[in-house]
Amino acid sequence: IVALLVSWCITLYTLRLLIELHECVPGVRFDRYRDLGVHALGPRLGLWVVVPQQLIVQLGCDVVYMVTGGNCLQKFAESVCPGCTRLHQSYWICIFGSSQFLLSQLRDLNSITAISLAAAVMSLSYSTISWAACLAKGPVAGVSYAYKAGTAADSVFRVCSALGQVAFAFAGHGVVLEIQATIPSTPTKPSKVPMWKGTVAAYMVTAACYFPVAFIGYWTFGQDVSDNVLVALERPPWLVAAANMMVVIHVVGSYQVSHILLDDMNLQKQKVVRE
Repeated sequence: IVALLVSWCITLYTLRLLIELHECVPGVRFDRYRDLGVHALGPRLGLWVVVPQQLIVQLGCDVVYMVTGGNCLQKFAESVCPGCTRLHQSYWICIFGSSQFLLSQLRDLNSITAISLAAAVMSLSYSTISWAACLAKGPVAGVSYAYKAGTAADSVFRVCSALGQVAFAFAGHGVVLEIQATIPSTPTKPSKVPMWKGTVAAYMVTAACYFPVAFIGYWTFGQDVSDNVLVALERPPWLVAAANMMVVIHVVGSYQVSHILLDDMNLQKQKVVRE
């Protein structure tokens, strides 16, 4: 519990720093993460330090969203039609990816406002269903809260997985400047004021959504808890199916935020090449 709270505070604090740095130079707005990197580290080092890491995080997040979306689509289909022929998970990932291909034709962050709003509502909904279902289920038979034993290879994999989850927790930092760039700013009403208020509100909602899932999910499944507790839940089928579809809608919006950032970087690169 302490580790979760400390990590939550650290990510919020570092977001605060980025929001303040957006207009740290009077009259200049660093609307892109790479622009801030160039200002801090120089035109060459700034790009080489910021852009590769930003690409790794955003591409990694998109991969996670693809797998999660496909997994939840599969779980939804199996819950709705248990007697139907089952498809391999890779097919469901492709189906989810095809929907993202269509939505990726949208131009910018302002174009996906409705999608982002729906994703936020779905996040609150499915997380509530998750922890409520776990609470109703109670601890499973033979639940254990001890450290999960394994081989040396398992330990290495867990360390790498933990590092990946830490990076995933900071995924929003890679787009915060781009989001703040959509907010009007004047000397009397700088963009950092509404941006910080929105960030705090979003973090409070995030804590209300996911902290109960983490605590109650671990209480229910112990060391065998999966990354997605909805996959481990089986009953009631209609509720599990609805929650999985909510996850799909949520990751649709999350994927688009990361994808639009990558598109913007590609357009900027093409512009530089043409010039």
